[in-house]
Amino acid sequence: MISSLTGEIQHITVDNAVIAVGGVGYLFSASPNTLSMLRTGQEVTVQTQLLIRDDNPVLYGFSTADEREIFEVMMSVSGIGPRIALAVLSVFDPDEVRQYIDQQDDKAFTKVPGIGPKSARRIILELSGKLVPREEAETGAKSSRSGEPVWKEQVHQALIGLGWNEKDATKGIEQALEADSELASSVDISAALRATLRNLGEGQTRQRL
Repeated sequence: MISSLTGEIQHITVDNAVIAVGGVGYLFSASPNTLSMLRTGQEVTVQTQLLIRDDNPVLYGFSTADEREIFEVMMSVSGIGPRIALAVLSVFDPDEVRQYIDQQDDKAFTKVPGIGPKSARRIILELSGKLVPREEAETGAKSSRSGEPVWKEQVHQALIGLGWNEKDATKGIEQALEADSELASSVDISAALRATLRNLGEGQTRQRL
């Protein structure tokens, strides 16, 4: 996969640009925000994502790796393709996308052309816990290095709120971690909660504190 290209910008249009690398010109699509930062003749490094659509390769370019991550994660949402994912980056910067998802602000995404209320709600539902503000991500990384899953306390509190007692909630989390070793490094709170509930089992007795 082509993850980045470093070369000279040869041509810029309203929705794509050409970068020359080793005598070869690569055409890539990009958001207006990314294209506005480019100048013809400028030597740049463009973060890229190569997609195959109808058997045709299409290259997308981004000014930062963070923009590319938002693009990739947005496309994981049901019904969201590269055109809409790129439109999101045309309206919001990566930090704003993370903030709106963290705040469950589905109305913000209806400002993006092509995204209606249903699609906006789907974005919030499917990306909740997957894209968090930078500050939370950095805090999560520190917690992860300390040996504790970043989601442990939140999942524990959620289980208590659902009616499980302290002992069973703690046991369920431990069982989930034993069953899936990758769960400890995950920052997806929703996935961690689902995994814990599966391990607790529907037949276990719930007790209200």
